[in-house]
This record gives sequence, C-alpha cells and structure tokens, in this order.
Amino acid sequence: MKPDVSESSNLLTHVIEYDFNEENDENSIIEEDDDFDIKPIPSFKEKQEKKKRCGGMCYCCCCCFFILLLIGTGVAFIFFSSKKFKINEFTDNNASAKYSYKFEKNEKIEGEYDQSLAIQCENGIFVGKKYGEIITFKGIPYAQPPIGNLRWKPPVKMEVNPENIPVYQAFHFGYSPIQTQWAAEAASYYEQSEDCLTLNIWMRNFSEEPLPVIVFIYGGSYGWGGTVDPLYDGINFVNKNPDVIFVSINYRVGIMGFIDFSKVKGGEEYQKSGNLGILDQIQALKWIKENIAEFGGDPNNITVLGESAGAGSVSLLSVIPQAKGLFNRVIVQSGSIALTYSKKECEKLTKLLLEEANADTMEDLLTLNEETLKEINIKLNDYSNFPERDGIVIPEDLYEAYNNGSSKGIDMLIGTNHDESRYWIRAFGNEYVSQMAIPILYENNMKEVSDDDKKKAERFVRLQESSYPWSISEFYNELLFRLPAMEQAIGHSKNEGKAYMYYWTDKTTYKSVSANHGVELSVVLNNLNSTVYEEHLINKHLVDMVQTMWVNFAKTGNPSVGNTTWEKFDPSKKNVIMLGDDIHMEEKLYEEHYVLLKPLLKYKFNGSYADLDYNVNYVQKVIIGIVCILIALFILPLLICRRRK
Repeated sequence: MKPDVSESSNLLTHVIEYDFNEENDENSIIEEDDDFDIKPIPSFKEKQEKKKRCGGMCYCCCCCFFILLLIGTGVAFIFFSSKKFKINEFTDNNASAKYSYKFEKNEKIEGEYDQSLAIQCENGIFVGKKYGEIITFKGIPYAQPPIGNLRWKPPVKMEVNPENIPVYQAFHFGYSPIQTQWAAEAASYYEQSEDCLTLNIWMRNFSEEPLPVIVFIYGGSYGWGGTVDPLYDGINFVNKNPDVIFVSINYRVGIMGFIDFSKVKGGEEYQKSGNLGILDQIQALKWIKENIAEFGGDPNNITVLGESAGAGSVSLLSVIPQAKGLFNRVIVQSGSIALTYSKKECEKLTKLLLEEANADTMEDLLTLNEETLKEINIKLNDYSNFPERDGIVIPEDLYEAYNNGSSKGIDMLIGTNHDESRYWIRAFGNEYVSQMAIPILYENNMKEVSDDDKKKAERFVRLQESSYPWSISEFYNELLFRLPAMEQAIGHSKNEGKAYMYYWTDKTTYKSVSANHGVELSVVLNNLNSTVYEEHLINKHLVDMVQTMWVNFAKTGNPSVGNTTWEKFDPSKKNVIMLGDDIHMEEKLYEEHYVLLKPLLKYKFNGSYADLDYNVNYVQKVIIGIVCILIALFILPLLICRRRK
C-alpha cells in the first residue's frame, strides 16, 4: 500500500512556496494562517492595546459612577435637606468689610454742651450734631430698654424726674435689633442688642412754622433691619426737601419681636408677645406725637412711610385701635396685610426656641443671656414670624377690618412693583435656586385650596407668556402684593377714605430682578448711591417726580405734581398711576388677573417657605429628568468604549 502523502506534500509545498522574507509583516502571516483556520497568538503590542481598551473602559465606568454618585448626592441634598432654602447661607463673605461700622454709644453729658443744638423732650435733653445745613439727632430712646423683666414685654414709656432732667448726646445711631448677619441687610453688621428702641431725626435748621413729619419704618421680613442702614439715612432726603422733618425708628425683630408665648407655662403675662415689634412702632409714634413740636415738627401732620415689612406694618397700624390718632397719612410701598401669620403658624417658632434653649417655662427663657439669644436667633432666623393675627393687637380678619372702615380718618398712598417676587432671586442667592423654590411653594399652597380655586390659579399661570417658574413668580406678584394692596385701597375708599394707588415699572439691569421688590426705595429716599441693585440705571425725571409726589402727599394729602394729575383711587375704575419711563394713569390694570385670583385671598397665603413639603409634582419631575440625564451620561461612555473596541 502506498502511503498517503497528499497532506504532507501540500504542507511541504506551502512551506516551500512561502517566501521567508523579513519584510513580511505580522499581518501577512496572520492572513496566511487564516487559510488553516488557525487563530494567531496575540502579539505583545495587541495585548497592550487590549489592556488599554479595558483600562479605558473601566476608567470611563468609574468616572461615570463617581459623577452619578456626586450628582445623586447633590440632588438628594437639594430636594430633601431640612436646611433647604436658607437665605442666610448665601451671605456674602465680604459684606462685613463692605458694611464696616464704628459703634459709639451716646453718653450722658455732665458738663457744658451746645445749647443751640439741644432739644428738651419728656425723657431728657438731647444734643444733636450739625452737618452743613442739616441737624441730626440720632439714637434717642423712645421707651425703656426691653431687658431683664421687660424682655418680651410691650414697650414701656420712659419717665424722668422733671426736677433733674438728664442731658444726653444724640450723636450716634442706637443698637440694631438682634438679627442674623446677612449681606442684604446692612444693619445686621452693626452692633446689636436687646436695648434697641431708639429713633433718629433729620431737620434743616429750626423752623418757625411747624413742618410736616415723615416717619420711616424699615423692612426686612420682620427678621432683619435697622435704621443705621445707609439706604435709610435721612440726610439726603431732608437736604432736598428742607420743609419736611424725617424720622426713622428701630423696632424689635425676629425671636425678640414676633413670637407667641401664650401657650408656654408662665406665658399669661406675655399675651401680646406675637406683635412686640408693632407695639414698639406704636410707642415710637406716641413719642413723636408728644415731642416732635420741640424739633419744629407739626404733630398734627404726621405721615408714616414703610417699605416691605415696613409697609406691612403701616397697613396694620392703619386698622389697630391703639394707633388711632397718632398719624394722619400713610405711604405703603410693596407691603400689605397679606404679610401676617395666624396663631397656628406662629407655634413652630415658639417650639423651636424652647428646644434650642432647653427651656420649658418663661422663667427658663428669661435666664438666657443676650449672647445666647443671638446664637439661637442665627439657628432660627429662617423661621421668623410675621405679625400675628392674634385678635388682641391685630384683628383676625384684616380684609374685613378694611371693609368695615377701621382705617377711617387717614389718607393713603399705596402701591406695588411689577416684579415683586423676583426678590427671591437675591434671597436664595441665585436665579436657578429661586426658579426651583417658587414652584415648590406654589404646589404646597395649592394643596390648601378648593378644586375650583385651583383651576383659577392654573388658568392664571397658563395665561402668562413666560416659562413655568416665572409664571409662578407672576402669581405671587399678584397674590402677595398687588391684589392685597388693591383690596386695602378699595376697602379704605369705600369708607370715605382718600387713597392713591401706583404701579412701579421702572427696572434695574441687575440680573433678572427687573422692577423688583425694593427697587424704588433708593429713589424715594434720595439715597441713589445706596441702592442694593448696583446696576440700577437712574431715571432722573422719575426720581424728581416721585420725590415731589411723596412730599406733596405728606404735606397736603394730594400727590399730584404740576400738570401731572394723580387721580384719587376709585374702586369702580381701579385707577392707578404708572411710574416708569412714562408716567400716566391707567384703569382696571390686569383686571382678568384680579378676577381670577381675588377668590384666593381668603386662604391668607403669606409667601412663607420655612416649612415646605418637597414631595410635590415639580420636585418629582425634576428628579426624573435628572435621573434620565444621569442614565444617559452613564450609558454614553459605555457605547463609545464598546465602539472603539
């Protein structure tokens, strides 16, 4: 039998025919080997490339996982942290340097003093200072210091021995009320104390004729503020308006000024503690009424001007029986009776204070020293109360109070700004957090309304031409500011009261705040370099017109200027003056908004965001959207790595 050599021969032939030339590369060898279906042994270079691909893939996966973990943690913190939306967390680290104050206390004068700058009042002789043509009296106490047994008590009038009247300097601002430092509130960087019940007076020399008096009450969400703030300084206002006397007053805020102790053991003597700041204002007005004539002011021509919480205060003072007869006119800028709390809403702050102080009774609380109170206030300032509708100091139904004529006997100038609620951009630190917070507040509020009223709110939101968060912002412009102010003007006018209403549209270029809450204040007070909106482009014509209108109103009760007639408010016309690039009257401004949202006023929403429920549709949609993006970010690198492989 002949051997089968075909396989060997073929193999030999293959070898013989193959050219073992060094120029043949690995690829050609691999191609030849394919003829035998033999897998080549990976080269060292291929092994290195494979390792690189695997390493790169692992690296991509690790990076994606790490990013996923970080963003997931961030999402959890943003939406579920109990510290969400704390405005003091956005404090500017440079603010303390920007607001550098040298605190000096007014001392008792024992020797000689400049009697040409001295005024004798019921509680002492106060010596002022002269700056050019302007005379100032700063830090005059209008009540006994609310310390010791007077802590959390209504203010008490100061008494002095008429046979031995003390003489004091009135050179320096008094202490700021206790509050948390916050870059938006300059007064929070000044020396603070419980002993803060003081006022300041600016005047242009002494006048033989009694001059109208304007009393300014600052804002600050009832948790901040103080008269030392450069924005509230009266020297520029009086320098431009020498025929007016300007007064500013301090009052207690936060846990020292608005906290309800009625249910605390020993709280029987503290039934008015929910409105101490308002009672401070009333006591200051009493002091002004009794003493301002000594400074050349007319005690029968006093106008109370307030902005934000100050305007809310003025709105309340107009219907509080204790304040009757203390003033003749009010100017209400961007604040209203909507900025109040029910007794139930005030309970949380009291509970938190007792927990932080480890106290059970009022006796325990009175043992706390001032420094401890300051530290506690830092922890609790985001839970500060608004004035309490307690039925003792403040009526429980404030809309009814206006409708039944409780504000009779005064003239009213009242108005709001076009973009009030964009203030929250500054409060929350940036536009993006604000745009998340406002819809969350909206959905929380909508849980409390009827189905019919919810449909009205949703229709309002759909009518807006802006994106969803800004549409919600418009909702709060109306519900917290314009509509309550409108209702106050309507109620006041229907009861023979004289009212004038404005709508501010002049904008700032600062970010997205536009004609935001507070933008008009530097214009009104003539402190154009102290505006909180540094990029505010000043409209000189508007500045002059507004200041003249405000002063005319304080003098005569009519804000009209020259050929510009500011018509008295008529409830049937809802006529307002537009203050912006063009000054003119309009009737039934945004009437459809008014009709849709007026039914929601009965829910008494106040814009409080301290205790929100984040388990709402908006948060869920945002989380789902973020998760989808994260999944896409995780999968995309895998696909890229696989494709490269």
